Amino acid sequence: MEAAHPPVSGATLSVDSPEQMQELGRRLAKILRPGDLVMLTGELGAGKTTLTRGLGEGLGVRGAVTSPTFVIARVHPSLTGGPALVHVDAYRLGGGLDEMEDLDLDVSLPESVVVVEWGDGKVEELTDDRLHLLIHRVTGDTDDDRRTVVLRGVGDRWAGEDLELL
Repeated sequence: MEAAHPPVSGATLSVDSPEQMQELGRRLAKILRPGDLVMLTGELGAGKTTLTRGLGEGLGVRGAVTSPTFVIARVHPSLTGGPALVHVDAYRLGGGLDEMEDLDLDVSLPESVVVVEWGDGKVEELTDDRLHLLIHRVTGDTDDDRRTVVLRGVGDRWAGEDLELL
């Protein structure tokens, strides 16, 4: 007997500037709730931190959202009574879930929105439900700010969410 696959929903969006990427984060924040895991995938400079900055603004959290590359994880408490934002950069973590467990994300997850940059193959086991954003640069001129963002909701949490409305 095959294992059941979790439900998947999705959308593809075009983003033309860093300001639009940040606005996408603000819009996404409106549908996020405590316990949500958001995985961000994209090459260096794709806009992962810019999107997360918009998420932080939309969630009303304290502190400037910057890349947590050297601290690995940064917690931004809510200023509005909503969920905290836990921003993780897993780029330098090579050990998969074992190293991620050292960050105690499973403890933070139920009451926070957890955003993980470079989390592919490292955080999927934290929860059956996650929102995965793949950010692709347009090909050609590297100074071009245009991006394609593919949103893929995995699990029951995202089954009823119309990601096309973002």
